[in-house]
Amino acid sequence: MDEETKYEAVTSRDARFDGEFFFAVVTTGIYCRPSCPAVTPKRKNVRFYPTAAAAQGNGFRACRRCRPDAVPGSADWNARADVVGRAMRMIGDGVVDREGVPGLAGRLGYSTRQVQRQLTAELGAGPVALARAQRAHTARVLLQTTGLPVTEIAFASGFASVRQFNDTIRQIYARTPSELRVESGTKTGTKDIAGSSAGPALAAGIPLRLAHRGAYAAREVFDLLASEAVPRIEEVVGEPGARTYRRTLRMPYGTGIVAVDEAPHNGWLEARIHLTDLRDLTTAVQRLRRLFDLDADPYAVDERLAADPRLAPLVAARPGLRSPGAADPDEFAVRALVGREGAVQLIETYGKALDQPCGALTHVFPEPGALAGADDPALRALATALADGDVRLDPGADRDEAQRGLLALPGITTRTAGLIRMRALGDPDVLPDGGPEDGFGGGAQSDGWRPWRSYAVRHLWTVGPEPG
Repeated sequence: MDEETKYEAVTSRDARFDGEFFFAVVTTGIYCRPSCPAVTPKRKNVRFYPTAAAAQGNGFRACRRCRPDAVPGSADWNARADVVGRAMRMIGDGVVDREGVPGLAGRLGYSTRQVQRQLTAELGAGPVALARAQRAHTARVLLQTTGLPVTEIAFASGFASVRQFNDTIRQIYARTPSELRVESGTKTGTKDIAGSSAGPALAAGIPLRLAHRGAYAAREVFDLLASEAVPRIEEVVGEPGARTYRRTLRMPYGTGIVAVDEAPHNGWLEARIHLTDLRDLTTAVQRLRRLFDLDADPYAVDERLAADPRLAPLVAARPGLRSPGAADPDEFAVRALVGREGAVQLIETYGKALDQPCGALTHVFPEPGALAGADDPALRALATALADGDVRLDPGADRDEAQRGLLALPGITTRTAGLIRMRALGDPDVLPDGGPEDGFGGGAQSDGWRPWRSYAVRHLWTVGPEPG
């Protein structure tokens, strides 16, 4: 988009572009999302930025009305397989907070200088600034949804010091942390992590609004999750239309339990997250966003697929259909290999029990290292490759390289590798086999679905059996 087109989107308050770019007003020193309800500023006073971090780096603070830090992420970061796209997925997953810029660069296979240069050239901000913007958003959520002391929030958000935390909050929100806490009108949840009436925020879990753009076909997502749910680590409870998906998570610093509601809202899903270590909050949120495909661009997807006469009626019947990802990529790869019943057996044999079970949720799925001694040769080979890093499925993994590594393992078929690429790696442009025997049609027909073939497959699977 050129700047004139972006300004037209701002003038029309077009929510389709929330998260795709940000605009700032030089006369007020504030930056906003395109759909901000405030009076449209004059064109000469508007500046455009590809990221919130770039706007912050140029001295602008976040708008109090539209909360630009709470928008969905750009769909580009899911679709793009280049260094910038991979870096953005890893920054979202908290890699910079945990490992610093050298850790990010090492995972990408580039020098820190190269990563800094590429991100700054395209996004107007380097990895430190991008991670800092994300930490500030995490801090705001904790300030306004929990009773945690401010000092604990500073370190739970990933800040290195309380002073750094205070300075960042003042710069981005033009308020102190205490003043920001007073404005706690964004609390979104009244149920605890098990779905009953709420107690204190810390016991109930952190309530969150998980924003998405455009229509969201929640029923189909929850139908899929219900059909796949593995007892002890996940469940879907309630009646269709008012269901709650609950599951356990193995996190970098501890464990977590999350709950996400199916009930529709105006642009978000309601969720609650309970963590044994709050430093895992950013990573947990990003994993939920990938699982529920919340950063997708349904406008672009539906427009492209509706051009195919075969898919047009399916798109019209299910606007905003998503291609769900995975809460734990390694776990999904193992489950894709062994199936649902096999996963149940693995949890019984190798699963780690939670210190405090929550209803039917009692375990976390075993990590790959625990499965490296399994009797099944195919499972043992996959688990060893994941544990040793020979096959990487993290958010910044090279998708082509990961698929090649999977196909080199015994027992991994083309279809299994394709499903792992679609779900665990969140690739929006996958045909699990790529052949006409799938019922998808090969060649020119499926080429017309690019770069959203995963969504085309999901549409077709909603009216036919999904392969096991």
